[in-house]
Amino acid sequence: QVQLVESGGGLVQAGASLRLSCAASGGTFSTYYMGWVRQAPGKEREFVASILWSGGSADYLESVKGRFTISMNNAENTVYLQMNSLKPEDTAIYYCAARRSTSIRYDYWGQGTQVTVSS
Repeated sequence: QVQLVESGGGLVQAGASLRLSCAASGGTFSTYYMGWVRQAPGKEREFVASILWSGGSADYLESVKGRFTISMNNAENTVYLQMNSLKPEDTAIYYCAARRSTSIRYDYWGQGTQVTVSS
């Protein structure tokens, strides 16, 4: 049973940084893409970033490029999202997600962690 557990959210002021963590367990992730997806109040879920578990280039939402970085610690089965220069529009629930490389949609989701950025 695949489990994804996020942590690291919080309330910060604009311009601050946060690092989200996602601990993955219960699966063999070597062929998975790991991603972060967010959902702001009243809006649909929005892709933020993804990376192949075994390494390689990452993909980002245009509006977070240069501010957010997704990374892996394979030894600890953990995915990170380093978020710098946060803006109020980054306020959302951030979900960790995993999908097989052959899947179009994410197969597994974490419970989400709240990120609130005040102006």
